[in-house]
Amino acid sequence: MVRIPTLCCIVAATTIVSAYDTTFGFDGEPQIENRTIDEIYEAALAEGGIVTVWHGGDETDQQDGLKQEFEARFPNITLNITVDVSKYHDGNIDRQLATGGVYVDSVILQTLHDYPRWDNEGALLHYLPLDFYSIQPSFREIRGAWYGVSVFGWSFLWNKNKVSEGPKEFEDVLKPEFKDKLVLTYPNDDDAVLYAFDLIMQQYGYEWFEKLLAQNPRWVRGTATPVTLLSQSNSTSAVSFTSGVGLTPPDSIGLAFPTKGLFVTWPQRAAILKDAPHPEGAKLLHNYLLSKEHQSSLSSWSVRSDVSAPGGYADLADIPSTNPNGFEGFMANRERVERLKLFFEDKIGTPQGLSPLKDDL
Repeated sequence: MVRIPTLCCIVAATTIVSAYDTTFGFDGEPQIENRTIDEIYEAALAEGGIVTVWHGGDETDQQDGLKQEFEARFPNITLNITVDVSKYHDGNIDRQLATGGVYVDSVILQTLHDYPRWDNEGALLHYLPLDFYSIQPSFREIRGAWYGVSVFGWSFLWNKNKVSEGPKEFEDVLKPEFKDKLVLTYPNDDDAVLYAFDLIMQQYGYEWFEKLLAQNPRWVRGTATPVTLLSQSNSTSAVSFTSGVGLTPPDSIGLAFPTKGLFVTWPQRAAILKDAPHPEGAKLLHNYLLSKEHQSSLSSWSVRSDVSAPGGYADLADIPSTNPNGFEGFMANRERVERLKLFFEDKIGTPQGLSPLKDDL
């Protein structure tokens, strides 16, 4: 008896692309860029002058500055950049890959564990930009499947007009003067914040967390939200350690990094999808992001080994209280991450409020 496949089976077979292990394809040799950035620009213009990027973040306007800067530097190129929480972006990237409907060119996300998986599925372009070997070696995949383009991290932040002196170590946030003044991102809503709490509590113990809860912190969604609340004169929030403003904060904001405690930094990764509709536009963007011109203008540490930190800060490799490569290992252990999320959900509840991209903070 011959079975005739139903229409739904035919549709499923023709529209869903299964993930596969590319190990034995032995086709991992990268494209090595040897053109000037002006020549890449001309190629991007000939391609249509468009590049579509999905960027991790928690405020819709966080990359407006990059869009303006890039489009001014490269006239007639349109940078379509969409900011959303990385843990939501990655699932929608998976959907594009699964259906064969890729329309995003470049992905720049906090979910570091996604990149090796996507590469194993054959989804990423192996491409070495012009300044590839200027990137810190541990921040780049050897065949150019991905590489860091910016360094993010959390610091102690406080409003100088609300407290006379901010915390310098994690024990300091337990001081009586900070009671009812702490604003913190839910650790069970953001994996980088979760990693920070894991580091702190591994070092200071669960008792530290119990004392923190006694301080009555305000829990919020999004890592940009604490900075917004610190800056509002009508808000009682004055201190945070689950956010970052780089190394050159506004005049009203104090900033410090612990020297005894461990703090979180990581290189935000970028990759070009192999089936990107505008690969030349994506290459132009990545070459620009990694250029000395752009990296020298950033207010944080650079992913390049030949660009010094601003503000007289030590190079990231010379700071013993942070390990920018540790976050990748934390993110890769998804079982442990999920167990930690449930632990904190039990202690402080599920994250409350609108997505930080939809609230008015």
